[in-house]
Amino acid sequence: MDTQINKKRKITLPIAIGYGLTDIMGGGAFSIIGAWLLFFYTTFVGLTPLEAASIVAIARIVDAIVSLFMGSFTDHFYKYKLGQKFGRRRFFLLIGSPLMLLYVLLWIVGMNFWFYLTAYLAFEIVAAIVLIPWETLPSEMTKDYNDRTKLSTGRMFLSACGTFLATFVPGILISYFGENNAYAYFINGLFFAVIFAICVFISYKVTWEREPTAEMLAHLQQAPIKKTLAEKLTTFKKLFAEYFSTFNIKAFRRHLAIYLFSFTAKDVFNTVFVFFCVYCLIVPSSVAAALLSLSIIGLPITLIAGFAMVKYGPGKLYTFSYSTMIICIIGFYCVYIFNPESKILLLYVFAVCYQAGRCVLEFTPWNVFPFIPDVDEILTRQRREGLYAAVMTFGRKTTVAIATFVVGLILQKGGFVQGSLTQSEQAITTIGLLFLCGTAGLLFIALIFALTFKLNKQTHAILVTEIERLRNNGVKEDVTDETRKVIEDLTGHKYENVWRTV
Repeated sequence: MDTQINKKRKITLPIAIGYGLTDIMGGGAFSIIGAWLLFFYTTFVGLTPLEAASIVAIARIVDAIVSLFMGSFTDHFYKYKLGQKFGRRRFFLLIGSPLMLLYVLLWIVGMNFWFYLTAYLAFEIVAAIVLIPWETLPSEMTKDYNDRTKLSTGRMFLSACGTFLATFVPGILISYFGENNAYAYFINGLFFAVIFAICVFISYKVTWEREPTAEMLAHLQQAPIKKTLAEKLTTFKKLFAEYFSTFNIKAFRRHLAIYLFSFTAKDVFNTVFVFFCVYCLIVPSSVAAALLSLSIIGLPITLIAGFAMVKYGPGKLYTFSYSTMIICIIGFYCVYIFNPESKILLLYVFAVCYQAGRCVLEFTPWNVFPFIPDVDEILTRQRREGLYAAVMTFGRKTTVAIATFVVGLILQKGGFVQGSLTQSEQAITTIGLLFLCGTAGLLFIALIFALTFKLNKQTHAILVTEIERLRNNGVKEDVTDETRKVIEDLTGHKYENVWRTV
């Protein structure tokens, strides 16, 4: 394999930043889409809420399927010449960089439903091709808990930057071009398309992958075997069995539930917030953009969360995040109900606190993710980072597709009229209740799961030590009671059934 892939390097701050730059796209692109796309399509393009939501839902369902296969595909991409030359993960960053320019097509006016569906579908697929392999890189680059946390902290800091830019820049452009000028959205799309392309390319340049295992090298020496149709179908079934096998891990089941419920809650908030500000709170869309731009608080919060992750573990971060956000959502709704004289001031206070909680919400799951494959390894003796990244992304894309479609359906059934600056009392009430119940309810469910999540620095250290002991021909009978308890709690299996014979 290419020597650039194989050589060991230290995880420095510039490396962590370079790796994290891709989440300028991951955090920024979808923050803009979540906050503004439905509003743009219903206000300037003339699509109904259901049509606009259908574009997002259809594209993300297709994207979810692509994501599912990308994980396994990148796990095995080392078998191909391109994977051997550029890396089984990093190759997709290289080809994805120029394709980021497709993002600008989402913000062109005057086209029909099928154009917007095709453009959005293309961008979602390109994003999946980049993000799935990129998400596995912390596990590829280092085994150390602190180094992985450093990479993930760099990622989430840059994601917070992307989220801030995604809310700040549209607000500036809307204020400059005017509330009713669609050109602001096109300029915004063009600006970010170029930024995304540059960021993904830098991540490609500064990252690397772990050395190929003995099993991988042995596989490369084998002659290719032509498979019959029946054998290909068997392989296909085996692939789906591998995806379902990820649910054998107790820690992953809880992690996935926390991730999906909390991120879907955030998606509902982003989708409904501009509608809530414009029609319920009766403030201009530029004010909504200004409130969203307070995501800049995420920059220092991300750094603090990085230290808190090491010292306190994810459980306390989850509790802080979800509790804070639920309180702020209730606060926003109370401003709508009571319409106090200090409305704008209160909105800014709640927005700052909400963005602090949101930043921790986004930070924590992807800091936990690099340690999930280690839990899987002690059960299966395999490294399947791509598989887990694919399942997480598949779940995420599927739930956000369903949530966006449901939001559009509820808005349309609630009497929302596209292109109208005024809405009926029924439509306004629907927006308010959707904002309150849809967001706070999902966060509460995530909080329940988070209270029983046990993977942290201490339990991970015990897990890794046991993996190394068993790998060095350690005897299972010599396991300590503490290690046995930790392994069984994380995997959900009896200790006697882990470290299975390959």
